[in-house]
Amino acid sequence: MKVILASGSPRRKELLSKIISNFEVVVSDVDETIDESLPGNVIVSELAKRKALVVAENFPTDLVIGSDTIVYLDGQVLGKPTNEQEAAQMLGKLSGTKHHVYTAVYMTNGSLEVTEVVDTIVTLYPLTEKEITNYIASGEPMDKAGAYGIQGLGALLVSEIQGDFYAVAGFPVAVVYRMLAKFDGIEIDFAR
Repeated sequence: MKVILASGSPRRKELLSKIISNFEVVVSDVDETIDESLPGNVIVSELAKRKALVVAENFPTDLVIGSDTIVYLDGQVLGKPTNEQEAAQMLGKLSGTKHHVYTAVYMTNGSLEVTEVVDTIVTLYPLTEKEITNYIASGEPMDKAGAYGIQGLGALLVSEIQGDFYAVAGFPVAVVYRMLAKFDGIEIDFAR
């Protein structure tokens, strides 16, 4: 049984490689529009499942892993910004707040389905306009949910984290490890 990561995210690829060395990446081309009135954990779970199932159509007996991360503030999803102005608006909203970062992982091999959602609470420092402008100028916010990446320069914005750092980075490594253990034939080698 092959393991397929249904994601083009370099972070997810890097983090999965901490657990297993032999897997393929197949980017899922899926419609990510969803009813944003749903709770954040439901939204992210549905998106992770949707991504995996699109890829699983071509790999029905292999283990396919889908994942999604959203930033959720006051009932609003803050996805990836489409431009610098939107990134500045998102960072302005998040400045000085506690917000949820939901990351869902969905796995299927055609006969077994496993889903986990990790909820991490992140607090950002109050940000000055100059900090927001400088951070956006780095280019980092443009492909990140909520317009920041905790694993990069965005770490400078984070005051506190309650929960799983790797979930905020996009792939909760310890949770994924435990999910993989539910599938027969997956080799995890701590000695590599």
